[in-house]
Amino acid sequence: MSDTTLDSSGRCEARSYRPTNPADLAEALERAFDYRGDVTLELRSGERIEGYIFNRCADDPSPSLQMYLAGDSTPRRIRYAEIVAVMFTGEDTASGKSWEAWVKKKESDRKAEADRIAADARARGHL
Repeated sequence: MSDTTLDSSGRCEARSYRPTNPADLAEALERAFDYRGDVTLELRSGERIEGYIFNRCADDPSPSLQMYLAGDSTPRRIRYAEIVAVMFTGEDTASGKSWEAWVKKKESDRKAEADRIAADARARGHL
């Protein structure tokens, strides 16, 4: 799917954006920063880079972002002016997961851990 502007659904996974002005680009990159998966950026040079955006300096005179490229532990800085397209290519690891579901899972994990510890203590004769 190719869009020129962002939709209001909030879902970005598997979408691509080719912004036509700096404000739309900034909005797409802000969503890419909030995305919990990899994105692919197409640069003016034609290069496509994939990775995880972990920082952005949107308010600088020359806005830029930092990302870890797939397979590389050294971050790369990319100026917004170099970017012509933003593609949400990686899976959003938090998509469809609510706070309530996270709390329920954590409570279940804690109970299982407590049960395991109690069983170990009983086996040692401490309970």
